[in-house]
Amino acid sequence: MGTSIQRIRPCLWFDSEAEEAARFYIKVFQSVLSSASEAAPSKILEMSYYTPANAVMAGKAVGSVLTVTFLLSGQEHMGINGGPVFQFSEAISLCVHCKTQEEVDGFWYGLSDGGDPSAQQCGWLKDKFGVSWQIIPDVLLELMSDANPEKAQRVVQAMLSMKKLDISLLKHAYEG
Repeated sequence: MGTSIQRIRPCLWFDSEAEEAARFYIKVFQSVLSSASEAAPSKILEMSYYTPANAVMAGKAVGSVLTVTFLLSGQEHMGINGGPVFQFSEAISLCVHCKTQEEVDGFWYGLSDGGDPSAQQCGWLKDKFGVSWQIIPDVLLELMSDANPEKAQRVVQAMLSMKKLDISLLKHAYEG
């Protein structure tokens, strides 16, 4: 049998930047997770190209990249160069769960490079391609789901006041 296919694989529609975006994301993930011993691979798996038959229909050059399939921390994603018809919005985002503040900072600054982190809050940012990301420390979910509703509410209020999430400030809010 052949290799197994990931059951759910996000497909990101770009005008013509799918390969550039994939390489950018791979570079960020490799940079942030380079010292993590359990880091799963981030790499390009395969690319397909416009043929004479489909290039005319899409208004793309023959031989230009049609799709790129890539891994980010071991999870498959696909980018397609489908033209300017569709744009990204905050209606969907990619969540990156982080173990440490160093990871939060690395993903936040890496993915927002050339993008717009200032217009977002609560750990959200928009990268230079318009894709929305949530950079979330794992501890946030633990603190927000605490059985003590007062502690959990303090954490939520602290999170709402932040753009890039700060683990020490979230823990401080939790403690009161």
